[in-house]
Parts: sequence; structure tokens; C-alpha cells
Amino acid sequence: MSDDPAQTLALARQRGSHGRQQDEGVLVIRTIAMPADTNPAGDIFGGWLMSQMDLAAGNMAGRVAQGRCATVSVEAMQFLHPVKVGDEVTLYATLCKVGRTSMRIHVDVWARARYSQDAEKVTDADFVFVALDQNGAPRAITNDP
Repeated sequence: MSDDPAQTLALARQRGSHGRQQDEGVLVIRTIAMPADTNPAGDIFGGWLMSQMDLAAGNMAGRVAQGRCATVSVEAMQFLHPVKVGDEVTLYATLCKVGRTSMRIHVDVWARARYSQDAEKVTDADFVFVALDQNGAPRAITNDP
């Protein structure tokens, strides 16, 4: 780093910036892939990544429905690149459609190697959720504030 404090701060901010990997979607989760999340090959287990995606979509679904929701389906998931231990994993959610009781939420997942500035998209999928009442039955999603 430089002897100039302003230059040092600017460089540190640049290194510490998360960047924005995509133009659409809401940042819902940012986490670090840990050794406990690996498969026998040493890469991050696809099931762990899918559970993070379900958490991200479920978070948005609960806000949209203003209450309990359940995952109905996951569509069109494809793993594009492996996630490694130590990677910063960022999940973005986009509300695509709202029906009477259900909604479709698209989740994009990006990974950035621990000391890199570059991230790459590792997977995406569409999640369908249904809003539930206190008895677990489907309920209407209202526009009430």
C-alpha cells in the first residue's frame, strides 16, 4: 500500500467492495462457503447451495405474502461452476410473478474467490412458493399493507 493515507484508504475500499454482479434482483444472502459444506470431491455440496437458494427465495416469499409460505417447486436449476471452500457466495432474488396464492421467484447465485475481485455466476433457478394460513392451507396473497 501507499504512504499516502487517502490513496491507501481508496485502495482498501476498492479491495473491500463487493461489486454488483447483476442489474436486477435484491441482494438477499451473502455467506462464506465453509469446509463443513463440502462433498466428497472437496467442492461445495450442491444441496447446501440449493438450501441457500431456498432460504433466499423463501425470505422474499414471506415478505411478499406477509406470512408463512412453502416451497412448491424448483425449476430449471443447472450448476455452471463449482463453488470452493472460502468463496463468498451471493444470492439475488427477483419476484417474477404473483398469482392468487402462489408466486414465482428467480434466484441468481454468484461466487467470488476469497481474495479476488471477480465473481462468476454459479447457478440460478426459479422457485414457486404458496402462501399458507395458520392451518397450513393455501391462502390468498393480499395487497394490504
